[in-house]
Amino acid sequence: MAIEILKDKCIGCGQCFKACPYDAFEFEAYDGNKLGKVAKVNAKCSFCNQCLTACKFGAIQEKKQEAAVDLSEYKHIWVFAEQRQGKIQNVALELIGEGKRLAKDISEDTQLCAVLIGNNIDHLAQECFEYGAEKVYMVQDPLLENFTTDGYTKVMKQLIDEYKPEIVLYGATHIGRDFAPRIAARCNTGLTADCTHLDVKVSKYIEFAKANTTLDTSTLDPNDPSTGIKQTRPAFGGNLMATIICPKTRPQMSTVRPGVMQKQERVPGATGEVVNVKPDIKASDIRIEIKDIVKSMKEMVSLTDAKIICSGGRGLGDASGFELIQKFADKVGGVVGSSRAAVDAGWIDHSHQVGQTGTTVKPEIYFACGISGAIQHLAGMQTSNCIVAINKDPDAPIMEVADYAIVGDLYKVIPEIIAEWDNAEALYDATTK
Repeated sequence: MAIEILKDKCIGCGQCFKACPYDAFEFEAYDGNKLGKVAKVNAKCSFCNQCLTACKFGAIQEKKQEAAVDLSEYKHIWVFAEQRQGKIQNVALELIGEGKRLAKDISEDTQLCAVLIGNNIDHLAQECFEYGAEKVYMVQDPLLENFTTDGYTKVMKQLIDEYKPEIVLYGATHIGRDFAPRIAARCNTGLTADCTHLDVKVSKYIEFAKANTTLDTSTLDPNDPSTGIKQTRPAFGGNLMATIICPKTRPQMSTVRPGVMQKQERVPGATGEVVNVKPDIKASDIRIEIKDIVKSMKEMVSLTDAKIICSGGRGLGDASGFELIQKFADKVGGVVGSSRAAVDAGWIDHSHQVGQTGTTVKPEIYFACGISGAIQHLAGMQTSNCIVAINKDPDAPIMEVADYAIVGDLYKVIPEIIAEWDNAEALYDATTK
């Protein structure tokens, strides 16, 4: 879908200028009306359709795509390697690993490419190579020093138009969720948000569906050679899983939750090709001026990077129970997580929530304290390397996925674990002196 100006109806009144939130209109000369000008749509248009209702003369309409997209022109898999202040975000490295797997499933000729946007970030290409990227598209400009929706959207669209990737993956971060939909709109393609699973081979998707869903896979052909991406994400509050495909347009685009995919083992010294791209961008393209970046005084929780997470749920009884959970986390060197029930009750901030509607995590050890284990919570932590569940109810769903299930009162069990942790530390210190 695109926007089309009907010149014979446009009177050059400028009402579309006022209605457009993206400054996507400009005038061009036209001798067919009294003002000698008509509106023209530029590349900033995100197809929000605000202009259609604002125009009282029927001079703006949707323009349907006339020709089918030649899918064969689009090749390779791209990962937007999100960086902040010169540091690649962990989700980008996870996606490079996942993209590498998908590329192998498509063909031997399919490359995994990382896209770096910023300024003075040459050093980050090496990190992308060491985690599996074969090629890095490097876009640098002082105007791209800090993320802005306008700037990053424009240069990413330029890259896609020039190099035509088949698949583009973004982390479902604040940045990814901000500009990925805008790129999809400008590319006239689809975007599946907050994905938790990706497949390109039909046979592998069938295996996933049989193991994790109630989907009837009898109608699917495991020998189907198609390699369009199957994008699975939670829907309806996490009560069902939806798999979405994009068969008619390119690139296929997904945002993927942090902590879901597995990073490849780092290969120090790995090399690849760097493609330096000069962006066509000027200051007037960016409507926001960043004066300063101020870190919030609010305590930030990094659940995705934590090796140990101590989570509390409704079984804590009230908000004061998280004092014990915090003490527990401090002792074992972990961070505090929570179930949705605890967040909904107002006992703890949403930034601590683990699950489909919170953060998906994959720590070395996950302590589930007083958490029953609703399917939405399990989906966000069940890939943890070791799960320890503490619950009074032996039949709680969390007990079925736990590597160690402790039936008992968490207010008695956790202090005992802390005491034993102290004993273990003392024993370690004694034996290493």
